Amino acid sequence: MPEFSSLIRRFCSASAAVVCLAVCLLGGDLRAAERPNVVLVLCDDIRWDALSCAGHPHLKTPHIDRLASEGLYFENMFCTTSLCSPSRASILSGLYAHAHGITNNFTDYPAELASFPRTLQSDGYRTAYIGKWHMGEQNDEPRPGFDTFITHKGQGKYFDTEFNIDGQGARVVPGYYTTVVTDMAIDWLGKQDVEQKPFMLMLGQKAPHSFYFPEPKYEHSFDDVEINYPHSSFQLEDKPQWIRQRLKTWHGIYGPLFDWRKEFPDDSAEGVMDFARMVRAYWGTILSVDDSVGRLVAKLEQMGQLDNTVFVFMGDNGLLEGEHGMVDKRTAHEASIRVPMIIRYPRLTPEGGKRVPQQVLTVDVAPTILDLCGVSPLKNIHGRSVRRMVTGESKDWRTGWLYYYNYEKQFPYTPNVRALRTDRWKLIRYPHGDGSPDRHMAELYDLQADPGERHNLIKHPEHQQTVKQLAAQLVQVMNDLGLEEDPMPLDEGIGQELPDEAIR
Repeated sequence: MPEFSSLIRRFCSASAAVVCLAVCLLGGDLRAAERPNVVLVLCDDIRWDALSCAGHPHLKTPHIDRLASEGLYFENMFCTTSLCSPSRASILSGLYAHAHGITNNFTDYPAELASFPRTLQSDGYRTAYIGKWHMGEQNDEPRPGFDTFITHKGQGKYFDTEFNIDGQGARVVPGYYTTVVTDMAIDWLGKQDVEQKPFMLMLGQKAPHSFYFPEPKYEHSFDDVEINYPHSSFQLEDKPQWIRQRLKTWHGIYGPLFDWRKEFPDDSAEGVMDFARMVRAYWGTILSVDDSVGRLVAKLEQMGQLDNTVFVFMGDNGLLEGEHGMVDKRTAHEASIRVPMIIRYPRLTPEGGKRVPQQVLTVDVAPTILDLCGVSPLKNIHGRSVRRMVTGESKDWRTGWLYYYNYEKQFPYTPNVRALRTDRWKLIRYPHGDGSPDRHMAELYDLQADPGERHNLIKHPEHQQTVKQLAAQLVQVMNDLGLEEDPMPLDEGIGQELPDEAIR
């Protein structure tokens, strides 16, 4: 027996030496084939309910539905600022806007600021960003953290966008945006050697951002669907006055509707026809996004990498589709702040897909991805990985959080917003920006009894103790995030003029 034990020890030592030699020959990364890849599809302005897996009565999104049925569907996913650039920076960094510094749509992601793609790249991942970046309107040059970087200036166009591929200069790539960026993504995936390096791909879709132009094959998909203004458009008696002032502006239902209405303002009954055409076009762009997801999944299956890929489908912010008489986003109402998010990764869901009811935020995306990839976390961030929560290893999760938006002179249709959302309640304040008392009526909603936020309870006597408690919690949450001294611009009032064409 001693001789046998000695033989085993000698064999194990020899095996270890072989393993060490293999590690050296493989460039020091024997883990590459075992580490999960990441594919994140980021849509622009997609509503949380604009998927058939979310219960939409007309949209059919079978490929996205498959992700939901096999993965994690987050029922209560929110952005911390409902505006494209701030939200995208929060997704990359795990930070609120006041910490990453991007509080409008014209500021680029700071070159020195850490991000989850940059962290993955430094840990051996091959990284790519393809599509709409939308931070720094006039910059289409490569950004830190990506080996491949393909984007364009500004919003891009649904047809024939000028792409700058790896800093080689802008050139028109003919075709429909969603199809073009998917072609590029699939081409990039096909060049990856997963035995050498895992990969991380972010695909930034333009859809379904305005101005809405569906792919020709989907132009008439919803022609027979009757669409009306939501009932909440006409239930504004207990709402702040600024909401009524917004009705005929760029962000109101009686305004130009992102160019779908040529004669405005129009509060006639017939005006709903323009609104219906806008909504149908919005839905049509999402059908192409679903096709894109199907193609990406098929490519990963062909590569044998689907189950070894953390596949994330999500939006940067929500979209008001007539709720409370509004279009666009920015406000703290549910349609504005809720976004879809699905994560398909079989190691997270060994028993199959499930729905996650807890409140998850855009700042949680970066720490979650790094956690699932086994990479060192970002430091001093506001978000948390969802891994332990969704696997049941931990019951500790948030029950309330801060939403905020800062008044924009370029889009003066929404005041400063500071809101607390808990599992049941939402308190919304509209500070003026100079330390004086709020000049707009606050809003209080019981989301259990009134998920559509139809009844503002802020003045109801029986809820004043709840208001007091939520107001104190709002201050505490802000302090916890480093907002004891809350910087915000001065609210100069609700404007009626149209925004400059160059920034719409």
